[in-house]
Amino acid sequence: MELPTETPTRTLPPETGQLLKWIGNKHRFAREIVSYFPRRFRIYREPFLGSGAVLCTLAPEDAVGSDNFKPLIEIWQALCDRPEWLKKCYADRWHAVMRGDKIHEYERIKARYNVTPNGPDLLFLSRACYGGVVRFRKADGYMSTPCGVHDPISPPSFAKRVDEWHERTEGTRFFLQSYKEAMDAAGAGDLIYCDPPYSFTQSILYGAQSFDLTDLLNSIRDCKRRGVYVALSIDGTKRSGSAVCDVPIPPYLFEREIMIRCGRSMLKRFQMDGKTLENEVVHDRLLLTY
Repeated sequence: MELPTETPTRTLPPETGQLLKWIGNKHRFAREIVSYFPRRFRIYREPFLGSGAVLCTLAPEDAVGSDNFKPLIEIWQALCDRPEWLKKCYADRWHAVMRGDKIHEYERIKARYNVTPNGPDLLFLSRACYGGVVRFRKADGYMSTPCGVHDPISPPSFAKRVDEWHERTEGTRFFLQSYKEAMDAAGAGDLIYCDPPYSFTQSILYGAQSFDLTDLLNSIRDCKRRGVYVALSIDGTKRSGSAVCDVPIPPYLFEREIMIRCGRSMLKRFQMDGKTLENEVVHDRLLLTY
């Protein structure tokens, strides 16, 4: 395959913090993940967008971010097209919660979201909910996490993050679509980073894309055959209760495997009410088709 031209990435200082809270987000070790990406690629694609930590760390000038969770994509599209409106939406909710009855106002926003799921409410709830862990009832998508004891970041601090992340995603197009649609659109020389929901822990989080691992691996195989570079983050040696999660990967699909140490399990800490978790260290497997 002819080598693609090198995709320009912006020389920017590290971002000061996350735009939205997200379980399983790669913010703290995105730079390590990016260090394993090929130096030359055409379009960067991220079909399980989530917090966008890897996208915003890489900061490519030509990229596509996608997910099939509509409220999430509304946030990213607003960041791209209406950043001042996004700041105002956050500030309005922050002032209502912090200047009124905090729990009552939080529950009012949550109830409104549950009636009509939308990006601005989800964004604020992710920053204000207990432990930063947004949970959805699997049967009907009802958001259930109570108000957190912490104060969400102030509107000026949030506005600064909007400005930073808007700059880092300039040139990125955001689409509401399934991971399969997104991966089918990739051409030779493109780079796809897949960060699907952890199969053992994230089925109730963030309206995560439901998927069959075998189908995802088949899509990766098809991409590899077309000359698309694919990097996949998936469960590594991670304890879930008394079991160690180990996802079997077919031979010959990936050329390299790197273990990324992710630290303690935020979700498990939430489930155990803040107890120390000496045996709950998370490792991701970063699998590369190149």
